[in-house]
Amino acid sequence: MRLIRFRPIRSLFVVGVIAVVLSSVSAAVAADSTRAAGCARQFEEAQRIDMESFRDYDAEAFRAVHHPDAVTVFASGAVRYGIDSIMTALAPHFANREAIWAWTELYRVVDRCKSAFILYDTTYDIPSIGFHQRALIGVTFTHQGNKWLAIADQGTLLK
Repeated sequence: MRLIRFRPIRSLFVVGVIAVVLSSVSAAVAADSTRAAGCARQFEEAQRIDMESFRDYDAEAFRAVHHPDAVTVFASGAVRYGIDSIMTALAPHFANREAIWAWTELYRVVDRCKSAFILYDTTYDIPSIGFHQRALIGVTFTHQGNKWLAIADQGTLLK
């Protein structure tokens, strides 16, 4: 009598296990890719709110898109730590409602759902007093919970 070996079944089992593992990896990669795309869309919205709320004098929206421990280095060199201190420094802007804020995006990088950086060429004008300032503004965001928050703003005065 001849013994029947089950190597073909063993081989099928191994192939099946490999197929399941590969499909799981593929699903994880696809899910990660989908999540990264969602984070990129969320970032687009957060950076838009950051810039437009400042332009439109919406202090509440501006505060909401900033991390409580945010830091701002103004183009003048002044530094403010924490959103409360930043809002105090910007209070005249939001109260007087006369500055004209404009920006052009120069560069951005989004590291999935972790951090992001965006660089703008900006102008800030107050026509009533003849004030004009052009600066490069770099804003770093962190992804916390399910939202993006600006955590650092750095201004560099341009001539």
